Amino acid sequence: MGKPTGFMEYERKDSLSVSPAERIQNFDEFHTGLPLQEQQKQAARCMECGVPFCQSGTMIAGMVSGCPLHNLVPETNELVHIGNLEQAYDRLSKTHSFPEFTSRVCPALCEAACTCGLMGQPVTTKDNERTIIDYAFDHGLVKEEIPKVRTGKKIAIVGSGPSGLAAAQLLNRRGHSVTVFERSDRPGGLLRYGIPNMKLDKRSIDRRVKLMEEAGVEFRLGVNVGKDISAEELQKDYDRVILCGGASNPRDISVEGRDAKGIYFAVDFLKEVSKKLMDKNYDHKAVMDAKDFSFGSLKNKQVIVIGGGDTGNDCVGTCIRLGAKGVTQLEMMPPAPVSRAESNPWPEWPKVLKTDYGQEEAIYKFGKDPRIFSTTVTQFLKDEKGNLKGVKTVELEGRKDPATGRMNMEPKAGTEKEMKAQLVLIAAGFLGSESYVTEAFGVERNQRTNVATKEGEYQTSKEKIFTAGDMHRGQSLVVWAIAEGRAVAKAVDESLMGYTW
Repeated sequence: MGKPTGFMEYERKDSLSVSPAERIQNFDEFHTGLPLQEQQKQAARCMECGVPFCQSGTMIAGMVSGCPLHNLVPETNELVHIGNLEQAYDRLSKTHSFPEFTSRVCPALCEAACTCGLMGQPVTTKDNERTIIDYAFDHGLVKEEIPKVRTGKKIAIVGSGPSGLAAAQLLNRRGHSVTVFERSDRPGGLLRYGIPNMKLDKRSIDRRVKLMEEAGVEFRLGVNVGKDISAEELQKDYDRVILCGGASNPRDISVEGRDAKGIYFAVDFLKEVSKKLMDKNYDHKAVMDAKDFSFGSLKNKQVIVIGGGDTGNDCVGTCIRLGAKGVTQLEMMPPAPVSRAESNPWPEWPKVLKTDYGQEEAIYKFGKDPRIFSTTVTQFLKDEKGNLKGVKTVELEGRKDPATGRMNMEPKAGTEKEMKAQLVLIAAGFLGSESYVTEAFGVERNQRTNVATKEGEYQTSKEKIFTAGDMHRGQSLVVWAIAEGRAVAKAVDESLMGYTW
């Protein structure tokens, strides 16, 4: 233990952030790390407790407590504290494929389970991880292992999101020949087109993909499996196929007026903005001034975002950068409490209200929190040309179903309202895998339309076809996708070789 009294001597200090006034002028990442000496103090706060929940990845009360990757957090924290970042990277990379992604976009399950958080503030594990991986890239420590011997086995991976990339990385290291098929023009999946650049700069994906290509992984872009190439062809040409296509089937809002012009799925909106940014070589002003989006220009437009999760928040921040006149975010559920309820004790995930970056920016730009809770849309309003001009909403209240005992959110009489809007973004989550892929391979799906496997396993109903990531577990976190990608790689390797690492 590097400093036994560190958690008593030092207060938690988060990484620095660019002010909302400055950061809404571009799409740059806005979190900046602390000076190394200060980050070492933060790492010194780690208690190295006897039962480190931070690395457990255990289900408690239906929620995950701790890191699903089982990173040995106290070990890496101590190495950061003593300034041995090279060894810290070596330790972290044994359990983690892409710390440069999670240290930017993960909600930090490890910190929520930190013992220091029981009576005070948790250790800044996420920032410590970013310090490690940024140092490693800056000092040329990050390399992809090129196998000395190839096994002669060929593996096709459908989808290049975090689960597909993690599986490709480990299977290539094992000596198998890996080809990743991606229907988009660039690899990365959710990392590339579901997360805005200000949270995860896309050049960090390019950097990692380049290393993987140099190590032998092949990426075939613009190939839509199930349409451009058949499932039969893949099964004929490859020894194993892994389906990592994500939960890319967005949930819709089926109310009157849904056909109005000006209603988009959030994922399509975010993808178009990210693609424009990359096509413009990260010229922020060119993107912010562009009028050739499918939705035109957002200048002087009122935008309504339906959905209160991370994707909805990303839409708020993106719309502000594109010059929206106003942004409102509708959330069906009531606001969470500002502190843990007695029924939500540590080390459970804290179900508390948080104000994310997009909401912070809206408060700065428009003078108020954009969120309206316990509210849903009942109708989209159109003008005579079929263009969206507004929405009708109603407040919701929780009522217990006498038959099941469950609380349902139901309309509250007399609370109907109309709101002006020229653009609506639906960020209501995802329903599961896309049917044209699963039907092409003939794999079974469960009731949630995810690809079905036995509990804790990754082989589908077809012997040589495996699955991982959101396509397997449903809409989830990047860290879970990486964990599943690493796990399916072991399952595939064992099925081919009879044993695995």
